Amino acid sequence: MSHFQRHLFICTNERNDPCRQSCGDNQAGATAVDYLKGHAHAAGLIGAGKLRISKSGCLGRCEQGPAMVIYPEGRWYTYVDEADLADILQHDLIEGQAVTRLLIDPIDAAENE
Repeated sequence: MSHFQRHLFICTNERNDPCRQSCGDNQAGATAVDYLKGHAHAAGLIGAGKLRISKSGCLGRCEQGPAMVIYPEGRWYTYVDEADLADILQHDLIEGQAVTRLLIDPIDAAENE
């Protein structure tokens, strides 16, 4: 058994290149990490045998908006605002159900690599 049941990686990469989009643009990734860690901790989701939330470097999905991935499910998400993060927290991290409107389609994502 692994130390954590689930692991959420949130891209916080900043390219500092106006010609290329990055998940860290406008602090989007850092804001998502702070929001999700804080709320997941308050909900008792964080810890051994539970959930781990980590900052990540580039996940290779920047063209589809800020990216995050949850393992072991391998569910890839994008998000725009705090309401999207709240939906991911409630529906996926708490209830274990995908938030289909925010999923990055694996086929489309692979074509953009």
